[in-house]
Amino acid sequence: MNTTKRLLKVKGLVIGVSLFHLFTFSPLSAQPRLWSLRECCDYAVANNISIKQQENACRQQEIQLSTSKNSRLPDVSGSMGQNFSFGRGLTADNTYTNTNTSSTSFSLGASVPLFTGFQIPNQIKLNQLNLEAATADLEKAKNDIRMQVAQAYVQILYDMEIADVARRQIAIDSAQVARLQAFVDNGKASEAELSQQKATLANSHLTATQADNNTRLAILSLTQLLELPSPEGFSIVRPDISKITGFTEISGLTPDQIYADALGVKPEILSQQLKLKGTEHNIKIAQAGYYPTLSLSGGLSTNYYTTSGFKSDGFGTQLKNNFSQYIGLNLNVPIFNRFQTRNSIRMAKIEQQNQQLQLDNTKKSLYKEIQQVYYNALNAQAKEGASQQAVATANDAFHLTQAKYENGKATITEFNESKNNYLKSESDLVQARYENLYQQALIEFYRGKDLTF
Repeated sequence: MNTTKRLLKVKGLVIGVSLFHLFTFSPLSAQPRLWSLRECCDYAVANNISIKQQENACRQQEIQLSTSKNSRLPDVSGSMGQNFSFGRGLTADNTYTNTNTSSTSFSLGASVPLFTGFQIPNQIKLNQLNLEAATADLEKAKNDIRMQVAQAYVQILYDMEIADVARRQIAIDSAQVARLQAFVDNGKASEAELSQQKATLANSHLTATQADNNTRLAILSLTQLLELPSPEGFSIVRPDISKITGFTEISGLTPDQIYADALGVKPEILSQQLKLKGTEHNIKIAQAGYYPTLSLSGGLSTNYYTTSGFKSDGFGTQLKNNFSQYIGLNLNVPIFNRFQTRNSIRMAKIEQQNQQLQLDNTKKSLYKEIQQVYYNALNAQAKEGASQQAVATANDAFHLTQAKYENGKATITEFNESKNNYLKSESDLVQARYENLYQQALIEFYRGKDLTF
């Protein structure tokens, strides 16, 4: 009876240590900063290199849009030239003579496109759609990194739970070694039983070491996703699953319902739809080659001439006297360009077909992902229910075996086997709960909610 009380005290101590470890454990730092899943996702989105590259792609599209809008503005240019002629040349009075001449010219010209076959407005619309598609691609990149972070986060939770189980095994095995040592000292147990239990304790220490190493590696993987320089001082918040609410019951949904919600919110679908819409304007841009173009031009010019052997007016006088202006319209009518326009239109239509296929493929891939997540969620729910029953059964079996062992009706091997089964069933239950929680979070994520728990 005293032995039973002693074991219960040890078990109470183990539970207390486990609860303390639940909120403070980290193999790398005594007082680490605890990161929640939301904080990890936000930090990764803000610092991931791939996302920064996608942000640069958005800025490039903004510049291209600005360029296409500015193509409506006048094109203004100025020029200045200096020429020297030797031998027979043109003089200031418009005659030719064998002499050396020089001329200085100044001009300022501008041209404005009046009609370009609707090429400019369609180019602006195309670049606007490309910018919106690039923005959607940026959001897709952010969602991808969020999912990677969530997977790494859950992996840490798994490994930390296994480490907790290993520590509970060490505490129970240590208590058994102390108990058997007392029995050996009193002649109530053999050295062989004590040695067997010490071997079990050594294996438990080995399992705990491996579990700690796995936890360190999982933390390292997450910190690398976050682009942190080192995993030192890093630890995560272990959520209380029993207090997490807000998830939709999986049994009340179907993959088609989730897919219908996802079509309206997933950025990869929006990106492909925008790109498909952009191909319509791309075709119109190619068709602009069939239309005439009209532009307005105008300019100012003046000259200064000198001829050796002849008296020339002053620089300012000539600039004033030679000052001229011009304005004109330029109409360009395409007649035959070796079928270049026709082939450009054909290429644009093929590109439109390819983009439609890409959109269909993206939708199919999304539906397959949702199917996988949906059935994983159903399996996780079933696994959690089965794990709860397994814990209850293993708990009863352990206490019965413990009572038999204390009364000398069960061997130490049977006791250890029952104890290990019980601890493993508890670990499996917590892992099943985490898996169920993660899959439910994914379901909500595909429906447009934040990936958090």
